[in-house]
Amino acid sequence: MTRVWKWNRPVTVREVLEDLQRERSIAYTTVMTVLDNLHQKGWVRREAEGRAYRYEAVSTRAAYAAALMNDAWSQSDNPAAALVAFFGMMSEEQRQALRDAVRIVQGPEETREAPEARQPEAAEARQEENPGSAEDADGR
Repeated sequence: MTRVWKWNRPVTVREVLEDLQRERSIAYTTVMTVLDNLHQKGWVRREAEGRAYRYEAVSTRAAYAAALMNDAWSQSDNPAAALVAFFGMMSEEQRQALRDAVRIVQGPEETREAPEARQPEAAEARQEENPGSAEDADGR
């Protein structure tokens, strides 16, 4: 899959074979079997070209990684704890990438809102705890 994603175009068994043979000895039938297995699993689609097939990735590498993470997360009996543990394993660069991704998903309007605007029940709870506080219900 790495070669198919890297080239981002339909590839033949021969192209993948020649690229892999730069690193190690590998048989044509091995590459053909792997690409056929990927096709049967739905990871690549193929189109006949003469006597051969051209294989193309069905999804991007990023989508594949996201699906793996989602699958692992959904199997947890405590998703919040799993996320906390996962975030704890991240480097600072990875945490920054996560913050950037959240900003992209939320969009510019949501990221500018005060946290209380996104979670009105949290603001209400704080207001009930501190009725004499200088902050109003809008968090100002």
